[in-house]
This record gives sequence, structure tokens and C-alpha cells, in this order.
Amino acid sequence: MPVADAEVAVLIVGGGPVGLTARALLERWGVRSLLVEKHHELSPFPRARLVNVRSMEIFRGLGLAAGITAGAFAPEYGRIRFRDALCDRDFAAAAMAGVHAPVPESPVTGVVTSQDRLEPILLAAADTQVRFGAELVDLAEESDGVVASLVDHRRGDETRVRARYVLAADGANSTVRQRLGIDTSGPGAMGNFTTVVFDADLSRWCADRPAGVYFTAHGSFTPLYPEGGWAWFGPTPENAARADWPGLVSRALGPGVDVRADVVRVQHWVMNASVAERFRQGRILLAGDAAHAVPIVGGLGMNTGIADAHNLCWKLAGVLHGWAAPGLLDTYEAERHPVALRTLRQAVANAQLALQVQNRRREQLRSGEAVPSQVEPPWSEQYFAQLGLVLGAAYRSGAVLTDDSTSLEPSGTDEDTGTDYVPTAEPGHRMPHLWLTRDRSTLDAFGEWFTLLTPDRTGWARCATAPWPLRIDTLPGEHAVRCGLGPRGALLIRPDGHIGARWPDRPPSDAALPDALASLTRSTPS
Repeated sequence: MPVADAEVAVLIVGGGPVGLTARALLERWGVRSLLVEKHHELSPFPRARLVNVRSMEIFRGLGLAAGITAGAFAPEYGRIRFRDALCDRDFAAAAMAGVHAPVPESPVTGVVTSQDRLEPILLAAADTQVRFGAELVDLAEESDGVVASLVDHRRGDETRVRARYVLAADGANSTVRQRLGIDTSGPGAMGNFTTVVFDADLSRWCADRPAGVYFTAHGSFTPLYPEGGWAWFGPTPENAARADWPGLVSRALGPGVDVRADVVRVQHWVMNASVAERFRQGRILLAGDAAHAVPIVGGLGMNTGIADAHNLCWKLAGVLHGWAAPGLLDTYEAERHPVALRTLRQAVANAQLALQVQNRRREQLRSGEAVPSQVEPPWSEQYFAQLGLVLGAAYRSGAVLTDDSTSLEPSGTDEDTGTDYVPTAEPGHRMPHLWLTRDRSTLDAFGEWFTLLTPDRTGWARCATAPWPLRIDTLPGEHAVRCGLGPRGALLIRPDGHIGARWPDRPPSDAALPDALASLTRSTPS
């Protein structure tokens, strides 16, 4: 048995938004973790641009939503615009559902912000150790844990860390996934792209028509921060090593535009589209891009990874604290793999549709073909109205007790575009947002515990629930009716906000609640 230099409960590999979110969630659960990131600091590149409404709900639970919103763009930037060149007027536009304006289905609104603004907030959200410049180079699973070999690029030495579990959030080219020999499926690489971060005053063409992204026939432009800064991204040109990036960006602004781009940095990247064949191997679990690489168009990739962490961390905490059996971790893949496949289908469709619009417009411009001044993309509802995908994920696993009204199929059929979201209190679904008081949502009742929502708080309080963490909260009668409950019914909500069980009426035995908790956590009532 290799001698370890340190021991932790969970080793998190990867210091992006998913790994940092997992670190914050695990600390809330009292789980000791170590996060290692091979780079020497947080990424300076803007990368992801959208924190969707579901991620903001998760960050609200961590007390971070207000800080994220404060550094983000105003809601009117929650819009996509299509132009021939940036200096031209729009020929198509659409709003991002849940970002451009509040939606009644959530107590929060998604925001447009750059990943390099989000990550420092997530890093500051926990105190557990982070080691930058530490790269995982090998790992070996043992009967009671995993031993990971880390190379410290600052000191040049190698150390070993023993962890009960490893959470791998180390990106699309995941070292952990490759070491485990886990294959991926899907379209794979969809093209080589380049992002150019630059400074320029583009207010003349954008200030009165704000957007989170401007798609043009010559690449896409995104404002980076409310105080300034831009990024251009598009297909990597031939002979990129000799490319005149300031000139390329300036030409992409449009003919006759006398603005010189002051280039700050350039990054080349591959747009990948794939899902790992499995998300768990023994004590090692994949999350984020390590589990599913999603094209950027539509802003689904990072947000799907944040939801992975939210699903997984309460299960790890339960196993480590002893109120859940290790078999509970099997439900992570059972619940999140179908969501990843569904998200990948939507993201690939988004990318293909956006490219089709740009390519068709480019062909029209080259041929001199007359084009209308305004085009309404027929797919705008599918592309931008994604609340069904973002809020409507339905889990089917051993961590959900279905009832007679529950669909036996998880969300994500081939016919499901993810456009429509219909709130429901069926087991497996996210608990609908309902106002308990003027400023307290049902979603605010959830945390590092199970929650029982019921009109009959006194009656259910007699049920013994040790050793599981549980709080009982009152669900007003009018909300109970909407959730399919009688005056003595109840909903059992998991720590991730998904409904684990529903009793329309009071069950005949006080053992129903502890039996349900035991079943959901694969454990035995005490």
C-alpha cells in the first residue's frame, strides 16, 4: 500500500466552476476536501458567459447569488443578436428565457457574466484547501480509498494524497477519465476555434442595442464586463501562428470601421461534443466537462456541470457521514447521464443552427443576393426558451420513490426539445418555486438536510427520522392543493431540491417517513 503524504475525505481534481462549486457544497456538509488545479491560478479567460436560472438557484442556496449578480451585466444583455458585421443593424434577435427578464417559475434570474468573474466568487465561498500548480498524474483505487499522485509544478516534487473518494472535474480532456479508460460517445470535435480578448470602444454600435452575444458573418463578439472589454471568437484561421489578430478583429467589425483592437490575449480551443460512457468507476466520479463536453452555443455546458455537483455532493456527504449507504452513489450516474445526453443533443442542435444562419448569411453576402433586413429565426423558441431543459429535469433512480402519477421515463426523449417547462410536484422533479412568505421561496427551505413540506406539520413531527438530517416546514394549503396534496399529505424533498417521495394523504403508519428515507439513501432505519 503506497504511503500517503495527506488524507482527505474527497479529492477534487479541477479548479473550474464545477470543482469550485463542489468544494463549497462539501464544506457546507462538513466534508473535508482538497482541490487540486494544474494551472498556477484561476483561468484569466472569460470562457463561459451565462449563469442560467437553475445555477443561480444553487448559488442562492450558497448565499452567492447577490454577489454574482452585482458583477454581472444588466438583464437587457440577456439577448442574442445576429448581424452581417458588428457595425450593422440586427437581422435577427431573440431573448434568453430566464435571463432577459424574471420568470415566475423561479425566485432568481440568470445572468450574463464571464467565467473569470464567477470563479473568484466561488473560490472565496469556502475555506478548504486549494493547491494551484498541482497536477494529478496517476491514481490507484484501494478497498477503502484512492491514492492520487500529484506533481507540484512550483516545487517540482511529487506527493501522494489518499482520499475516500475522488471527484474529477478536470475538463473535456480529463486526465482522470483517460487514466480510467472510460470512453466517450457523441460527435466529438466539431471544429477548432480561437478566442481573442481585446479592448476597443464599440459603444457606437452596441450601447443602444445590448446583447450577451453578437453573431456575425465574420465571427462572434461578446462584451466581457460591464466596465468594458470584448472577446471575438470564430474558426481558427490557417497559419494561426502568423495571424494578425488585431487586424482580423478590426476587419470583422465591418467595412469602414476605423477602430483598432488592442489585443490582450489569444486562446485556441476545440469545440467538443461528447458524453462519457459512465460517470462512476468505484470511488472515482466524473462531473462537468470530464463527464460531458457540450458545445458553447446556448450556454449549457458549465451550468450542466454545476447541476452535476449539486446532485453528487449531498450523496457523498451522506455516505461519508454514515446516514447513506455507498450504493446511493450509483444514483448519480442514473440521474445525470440521461440529462447529459439530452443536453448534448440540444447544444449540438444549437451550434448547428447558429452556424447555419451565419453560413447562409455569408453566402448571401458573397453572391450579392438580396436579403431581407429582418429575419425571424424559426428555431428561436427552441434555442432560447430552454426552461424545460434547465428546470424540468426528472430523475428516475433508487433515490426517488415514484407514485401512481409518476412517469416511468426520465426526461430527455428524442422528441423532447426542452422548450417548455411545466411545474409539477411529481417525484423526481425539481420542487416548484412557490412563495411561502413575501420573500421566502420553497427553494429557500432546502439545504444540508431533507425537507418535509406539509400542511400538517404537527402530525408529521411525531415520526422518528434519526439518523437522517430532516427539517419539517409548513406548506400553505393553497400550495398543497397545487402539489396534489390533501390536508395531511406531504412532500419529501432531497437536499438537491428534487422531490424524493410524495404522500397525497397521511400514510397509515408513522414508519412511512423513516422507511422512505432509508430507501432513498439505500440504508437501514435505526
